[in-house]
Amino acid sequence: MSGIGKGDHLYLVDGSGFIFRAYFQAANRDAKYNYRSDGTPTGAVNMFCAMLHAEMGLASTKGPTHFAVIFDHSSQSFRNEIYPEYKANRSEPPEDLVPQFQLIRQATRAFGLPCIEMEGFEADDLIATYAEQAKEAGATVTIISSDKDLMQLVGGGVNMRDPMKKADIGPEEVEAKFGVGPERVVDVQALAGDSVDNVPGAPGIGIKTAAQLIGEYGDLDTLLARAEEIKQPKRRQTLVEKADQIRLSRDLVTLKRDVPVVEALDAFGLEQPDPERLLGFLAEMEFRSLTARIAEALGAEAPVVAARAGSGEADGSGGASSPTQAGRSGPDGSGTAAPGARLEMGALDRAGYQIIRERGELEAWAAEAVAQGSLSVDLETTCLDEMVAEIAGIALALSPGRAAYVPVAHVEGDGDLLGRTQRVDGQLTLDEALAVLAPVLADPACLKIGQNLKYDIKVLARHGVPVVPIDDTMLISYALDSGLGGHGMDELSERHLGHKPLPIKELIGSGKSAITFDRVELEKAAEYAAEDADVTLRLWHHLRPRLAAERVSTVYHTLERPLVPVLAEMERAGIKVDRDELARQSSRFAQKMAELEEEIHTLAGRSFNVGSPKQLGEILFDEMSLEGGKKGKTGAWGTGADVLETLAAQGHDLPARVLDWRQVSKLRSTYTDALPGHINAETGRVHTSFSLAATATGRLASTDPNLQNIPVRTEEGRGIRRAFVAEPGNVILSLDYSQIELRILAHIAEIDALKAAFREGQDIHAMTASEVFGVPVEGMDPMVRRQAKAINFGVIYGISAFGLANNLRIPHGDAKQFIDAYFERFPGIRDYMRTTKETARAQGFVETLFGRRIHTPGIAQKGPGRGFAERAAINAPIQGTAADVIRRAMIRIPDALSEAGLAARMLLQVHDELLFEVPEAEADATVACVRGVMEGAAEPAVKLDVPLVVDAGQGASWAEAH
Repeated sequence: MSGIGKGDHLYLVDGSGFIFRAYFQAANRDAKYNYRSDGTPTGAVNMFCAMLHAEMGLASTKGPTHFAVIFDHSSQSFRNEIYPEYKANRSEPPEDLVPQFQLIRQATRAFGLPCIEMEGFEADDLIATYAEQAKEAGATVTIISSDKDLMQLVGGGVNMRDPMKKADIGPEEVEAKFGVGPERVVDVQALAGDSVDNVPGAPGIGIKTAAQLIGEYGDLDTLLARAEEIKQPKRRQTLVEKADQIRLSRDLVTLKRDVPVVEALDAFGLEQPDPERLLGFLAEMEFRSLTARIAEALGAEAPVVAARAGSGEADGSGGASSPTQAGRSGPDGSGTAAPGARLEMGALDRAGYQIIRERGELEAWAAEAVAQGSLSVDLETTCLDEMVAEIAGIALALSPGRAAYVPVAHVEGDGDLLGRTQRVDGQLTLDEALAVLAPVLADPACLKIGQNLKYDIKVLARHGVPVVPIDDTMLISYALDSGLGGHGMDELSERHLGHKPLPIKELIGSGKSAITFDRVELEKAAEYAAEDADVTLRLWHHLRPRLAAERVSTVYHTLERPLVPVLAEMERAGIKVDRDELARQSSRFAQKMAELEEEIHTLAGRSFNVGSPKQLGEILFDEMSLEGGKKGKTGAWGTGADVLETLAAQGHDLPARVLDWRQVSKLRSTYTDALPGHINAETGRVHTSFSLAATATGRLASTDPNLQNIPVRTEEGRGIRRAFVAEPGNVILSLDYSQIELRILAHIAEIDALKAAFREGQDIHAMTASEVFGVPVEGMDPMVRRQAKAINFGVIYGISAFGLANNLRIPHGDAKQFIDAYFERFPGIRDYMRTTKETARAQGFVETLFGRRIHTPGIAQKGPGRGFAERAAINAPIQGTAADVIRRAMIRIPDALSEAGLAARMLLQVHDELLFEVPEAEADATVACVRGVMEGAAEPAVKLDVPLVVDAGQGASWAEAH
């Protein structure tokens, strides 16, 4: 034992926080590693020991001099006497975790560490007391925890460290999180409250607003004393009427630093664990890998550990225990499963599925889901449109092979004259089923696992049922294997599980004769639906461990999963469309097409069907004898856009006019004539769907209808955007990143001239033209600037001299000279392109600045496809980083708007642009709020060398706002 004083370093581990982290980390492994051979649950104990071993630094000479692990004694403390509802909304701990509480305390003692808890006080209070004592004695303190409540202790020799992120938390990090220094954290928490601990706070005031108020008034007491001075009426009323509640909240969040602790700091001196005691405990728990690892660190002989049933050679304490479980194959680590590599959890057998017909049976399933903390869920509905789809049944899975279907609306019969059918007997009603399942779906302690859960979330939202928290196998696959194939459930099942699911067409048919799922025979429907939930759960067990193993956890947890509820809310909001304006635009397009047809016929010397590729080819190449034509396998001339663009670049008017005709024709058929059919009868709005996993780079795709391809630079495109309007009293806001991909290119390729131009707010295209062509910016010919602009944007996509010549309609030789001059002036861009291709070939993928992996499987092949793969690899880190930035912004915006008290609704994302519908009176405040989020979206993960700039506009329609 030793005393403590100046030069000593005390580690205080938040043991209770460690327990729950260990439990949920263990839940991501194969279940067989979480139980001792006698059936005792030990998964959390295993992970806790591994975490504790890492923190003690047994193999390090730079560890602490003193060490203690602090636990909560129970769920009750002195705060419950002050406020009985404190932490009242917390659910009971998982059933298989409860017996591990004492085992974890035994593990702590086996490590030779003080195991501290005290009735009536929380672990945080004990940590605060010991930290205060150590600080007064002159020692340094590190609190091992990510608990925000402990951040009020930081400063004066006390720091924190997040053990999962391995990140230090000092005063600067505290201020970044709370907007105030550690000394004012309590004041901010008192205002903001805490829904997890049921601390009431001031209703409607979040962390950001609280920090602003404390920053302005200095402290909480001053703020409450001067509350009548607050300008915002609602905020002023809240602070005046809820002053006592706010002061109560301050008492609840303030940690006690004077707990009458029994154990003294002198007893916390860190000594080497007794090898026999520690290794004996680990062997008793049957932790084979961990026992061997710690024995090596202690320089002791590892005892023999009994083998677990079916465990193979490892206990899994280090994560995935084999390449098969990690989902890897071969030395390249590409993530593609090796042939025959399958998840070892038993062959999928549909015979074990069941139909749940009684409420009591469903309640038993729900209780088990809550107890184990996870549930796979999948809705079966009558159509793919979430805004009108009706729920036919709900599929559930608790463990691989244990799945069920809850039918709620299946019908039979062909229907009478009015189309009425008869309800199938032996079903719960939807209301009965949701009465049981809704609390589970909303339970924050029960993870909901699904495939493309955004669909289910939107359908259930129409019934008032939230779904949180979630894990989505489609998005896990996307984070792992973007660019290596599709991420639909059937494809993933065949790729990873070697199982081909039942095809839906076998149940509902196809084409005009297809039936809806509620008409499928109950037994067949149950087999299909339960398999969906079962396969999804198996995929989750198979794929999720790879996130950490392949270092893409951050991408999934910060860019993929949090975006799901944001997009679901956007899609449910929809956007209003003016039918009359669409009709007017359709008439204009018809007139424009007629004018173009007349011009085309004049140029051709005769009439023909402009929409016929065969007739057009005959005109161009047989009758006009233009050069460059090629015939296809059918013998017809090719007249695709690339052919017509090449001819137009050579100065031929007819193909140029045909391109114009085709664009107007497409706009008419795709938008002005088709959009009215997408207007929801109930909402009067169009509800597009955003696909999160449709592109390799992270860009979202819009479908049903696609609202991302409406051209903005043509009068026709702007005309269509006039039909997207705001409700009365509101305006449409457009906030658009300015040249974000060029800014990212300047940062990634380290182009000093471009970075300086962006920092100084110069016209980047004029600057480029001046640099490349040697002409002054003042009085520059607009055509010269246009050429520089085409090169700037073209290099991002690996444009060739041929492509640039087509874009600018200039000779090929001139285009080549322009590109050569560009690379000569900015050699860093050529270096970036070369090194990116080399990296892609070497490792099979490239990465964005935020760690998103974009695989490039075609880059090693020979032939014409290789060039395309190389251009894609060059563009992917740039476009992907831009996509990541706007995703980060979208995830943050709803909270920012809420904290600012703004009623704006985010409606659309069109690549670098976000569209909002906003009360007219709040337009300027919303622009300021959203612009701040968007321009700071890269931070703190990435510090760009160039500023992000957001242009904003507003108006009655999308066209006016742009």
